[in-house]
Amino acid sequence: MDYNSDFRYDLKVGQVKEKELAEILNDKTIEVKFDKRALDTGNVYVEYESRGANSGIAKSEADYYCFCFGLTYHIIKTELLKDRCRKYIGTNRDRLGGDNNTSKGILLPIQELF
Repeated sequence: MDYNSDFRYDLKVGQVKEKELAEILNDKTIEVKFDKRALDTGNVYVEYESRGANSGIAKSEADYYCFCFGLTYHIIKTELLKDRCRKYIGTNRDRLGGDNNTSKGILLPIQELF
């Protein structure tokens, strides 16, 4: 984005983004995940299977996912999150996890949420 020193222009741009966020929060479904280890590991865990059945992102009907870590919230469209996770299926980022390692999920680098 080009630099612009006109406050009225910046205000209009900000108001457009405020409206977009309001539409996400009011009209869409959001699945919220709190990952207390994300800041330490640099990854979020995105579950897709549990006990041999689809779960997590594979079954989610949410329009968006929101990952909370530290004091921040990161909202991403579910379809975009799925796309970013797919490339890791079958790699060393495709891991067992959850209770007693009965789930499968992707360790997605935090930077890929942006």
